Amino acid sequence: MTVRYQTKVESVSFGRLGKLLLRWRGSVYKLMYREFCIFAVLYAIIAAVYRMALNPTQRTAFEKICIYVEENLNSVPLTFVLGFYVSFILSRWWEQLIAYPWPDRMCYLITHWINGKDERSYMYRRQLARYISAATIFVNRPYSVLTRKRFPSLQHMVDAGILSKEEKVLFDDIIEIKEHGKFWVPCVWFMRILDQARQEGLMHDPVGVGSKQILDELLVFRASLGRNWMFNWVTIPVSYTQIITIATYTYFVGCLFARQSLDVTKNYKGHGVDTYFPIFTILQFVFYVGWLKVAEQMFNPWGEDDDDFDINWFIERHMQVHFTVTDQMFDKVPPLVKDRYWGTTKVQLPPVNKNREALKPGDVVPAKYVDHIGRDCQWPPVPILRKTIPKPLGSPNTSTITSTTATVKSGFDTTESSKDSSPSLLPRSQMVWDGSPLFPPGHKWYPNNV
Repeated sequence: MTVRYQTKVESVSFGRLGKLLLRWRGSVYKLMYREFCIFAVLYAIIAAVYRMALNPTQRTAFEKICIYVEENLNSVPLTFVLGFYVSFILSRWWEQLIAYPWPDRMCYLITHWINGKDERSYMYRRQLARYISAATIFVNRPYSVLTRKRFPSLQHMVDAGILSKEEKVLFDDIIEIKEHGKFWVPCVWFMRILDQARQEGLMHDPVGVGSKQILDELLVFRASLGRNWMFNWVTIPVSYTQIITIATYTYFVGCLFARQSLDVTKNYKGHGVDTYFPIFTILQFVFYVGWLKVAEQMFNPWGEDDDDFDINWFIERHMQVHFTVTDQMFDKVPPLVKDRYWGTTKVQLPPVNKNREALKPGDVVPAKYVDHIGRDCQWPPVPILRKTIPKPLGSPNTSTITSTTATVKSGFDTTESSKDSSPSLLPRSQMVWDGSPLFPPGHKWYPNNV
């Protein structure tokens, strides 16, 4: 699963990002430490041979080779080709994640239009949702290592309850297009089962609006399946990947010679200091090879690397949501109640502590330490519920306004607020309006103009 670290850098502070450099899981060190060790060992061997094993004539010839390689090393446009390649791989990686189908909307539509509480309605809802999960697993199996390990055969899907024995037989009977992928077969079953439910009168859809909405959503879902299939059927040309890999490793093979520290007494250009550890060459190796290894990891995000997509999480989550929406939550609806701020538009949210300390129920924070849109500094708040009928804009002889104010404390205890400067008010149930027009004569909404 992709390594998540957003909560570790939710605010800017000294050394916050520095702590991420010490992480091992998903780090660039884990990706390239083998290549780094090989490069460092080869560099040390060449340096040792140059300093201790060569005679003066051989050393001079070696120095000429190193200078020649150094002069021509920058002819390889590594930054351009590698940067473009990694950018392309990254965008493709993100598009695969965005294209992955999320079937929640389909379950909402199924539950809305097949809304019976009898056993057969439940069966239709659950079976339609199950076909959505089956199609997702079918499209993942060819290219996802985790999916193939979890469902290596159709029998494993039957054992897991994703397919029935009869559905497995029907799926196996489709042999004419075996090599072209059969992930779309559950979508065909979905359409036929939906039509059957409508014919049985289980869909309250006399004009076919519900069927059209569900089928439109099915087509959107099928398009997402097709996009995922295409991403793994048509990959990046292998020649492109080869040229980037060859360019990167050829560049650092040249660095093994071009970045050697030569004899300082011979005054070679750029070799005025005798260094045993090429720090900037090492940093360059980390940047470029690390860049290449990141692209290699993102090339196929359906594997088992640290930053690959956790397909098992997707499968389990979607299956659980399917059956929860279409079965468990179907007839469990919260009652219609008046909200906490009924009768007023004055909303009192939890206070914002300037010291960013977590508030506990019942805590009272002094007003000078609080940014608060309400009038109280205690949480849970004591909201002021107010309902006022505006004064009519018509004749000046219209009746006076009747208003209501009630102060309700937490726990639904009702008291009168002595701090409220409003006039004496009536309960909400006794508020009246005398029928006077709310708009002046001549207005387009005045009663005579309606």
